[in-house]
Amino acid sequence: MNTPNTSPRVLVVGASGALGQPVIRQLLARGVAVRGLCRHPEAAAALAAAGAEIVAGDLTDRASLERALAGVTRVLAAAHGLLGRGRWRSEAVDDAGHRDLIAAARAAGVDRFVYVSALMATPDHPIDFARTKHGIEQALAASGLPHAVLRPTAFMEHHVHRFNGLNVLAKGKAQLIGPGTKQRNFVAAADVAQFAVRALLDEPLPFTQLEVGGPDHASNGEVAALYARLAGKPLKVSHLPAGVARALSALARPLHPGVARLLHLTSLPDSAFSETWQGGAELEARFGIRLTRLEEFVAAQVRAHGAAPSA
Repeated sequence: MNTPNTSPRVLVVGASGALGQPVIRQLLARGVAVRGLCRHPEAAAALAAAGAEIVAGDLTDRASLERALAGVTRVLAAAHGLLGRGRWRSEAVDDAGHRDLIAAARAAGVDRFVYVSALMATPDHPIDFARTKHGIEQALAASGLPHAVLRPTAFMEHHVHRFNGLNVLAKGKAQLIGPGTKQRNFVAAADVAQFAVRALLDEPLPFTQLEVGGPDHASNGEVAALYARLAGKPLKVSHLPAGVARALSALARPLHPGVARLLHLTSLPDSAFSETWQGGAELEARFGIRLTRLEEFVAAQVRAHGAAPSA
């Protein structure tokens, strides 16, 4: 990696998240001054102990963004409101909040802005979150800020573990919406962090837009079975019919639009949009890294849960 002669000062928005944490640790390991912004600084206490400056604030509070940007030269926008509600609903965080962050970064004289979008970000996607991500990509391009956009597939930490495998480890149960047969690509946040760090530090900017995924594909049903096999647990699988999930989504929308969004997303037919991606081998060759394999990630979660992975 070619790093600048004068080390930048980096602001990571979403410091305590699945991506923000490994990015900050990798930046600190390179001796880079890092400020991390998050709603609850206590959630980033370990990062503060490691040497990061952690400040309170969020994307719905323009003044907190302006304070956090003081003296900063580069920004990573790694927060999102997919499951948010109330003040932190997606419209306030993913749309208006990111537009405020871009404007504040420009006013602060930031010389590089790295935005974490999503592979599924398109203007006609059936989910509003993906359409919003595409809109922010366009707003960033129009801002005049030097920038890079990362477009990862589904994070393993959320879509493999939190939404699926965790319940298998805790209860031996998987509850899938629909048949659970759709093939999906998953990527480890620590892998995405490597590309985020390169986008923040490399001179010249190594890419302006990069799709990032993992080397493997699996369905939600296959993920649950993998957890059970590696943990040596019997698995009980139940299926919530897609039609029921859509009805629950409509009922939940006024109370919790984030949960409603996830129910709607997972209730769509497999053909509604693709979640596959075939660029893993090319990405490894281009950047000289090895991407995390799905089974490796799951085995690590099994060990962390206190069980020795089965052969």
